[in-house]
Amino acid sequence: MRKAQIDRKTNETEISVSVNLDGTGKCDIATGVGFLDHMLEQVARHSLIDITLKAQGDLHVDQHHTTEDSGIALGQAIAGALGDKTGIVRFASVFLPMDEALTRVALDISGRPFLVWNVDFTRSKIGEMDTELFQEWFHAFAQNAGLTLHMENLYGENNHHIVESCYKGLARALGAAVAIDPRAADRVPSTKGTLNI
Repeated sequence: MRKAQIDRKTNETEISVSVNLDGTGKCDIATGVGFLDHMLEQVARHSLIDITLKAQGDLHVDQHHTTEDSGIALGQAIAGALGDKTGIVRFASVFLPMDEALTRVALDISGRPFLVWNVDFTRSKIGEMDTELFQEWFHAFAQNAGLTLHMENLYGENNHHIVESCYKGLARALGAAVAIDPRAADRVPSTKGTLNI
């Protein structure tokens, strides 16, 4: 089983994450930021990756540190569970509709982290969460999971639908990319022979 546990503590946050890439989408998420919890539950459910994530952060300051550090810790756990990446599909892309919104997500488990973010919002908050924090989360996650990640909202009007299509799109693409390719289960999917350099 491809599993990992990460415990990350700073002066701003304390986060514990465990993942199972070969799970069924079970999750237990508690960050203290309700909307972020809802989005991370979508990642688990639609990727079929089991995720437990518990965070305590300086929410009396704002939600920035908790959001960013949750992305860091979850990314590190995904990277740890992938190990040397033997047998994975590696690449995946998806078009994810959410009512009137449509988002395209493409990713490469490359070991070369990069985020392309073409997503705009017309409101500064969804519930109590600043919409600018979503890019921070995706950047932190991509950097620490070692993903080349392209996120583009093609159209949409409802800000909740737009961001939810981003997280669900990530989930579907990530689930497909971490899957084991039965035709190449004994080798790393790279002509270099490694994805960790």
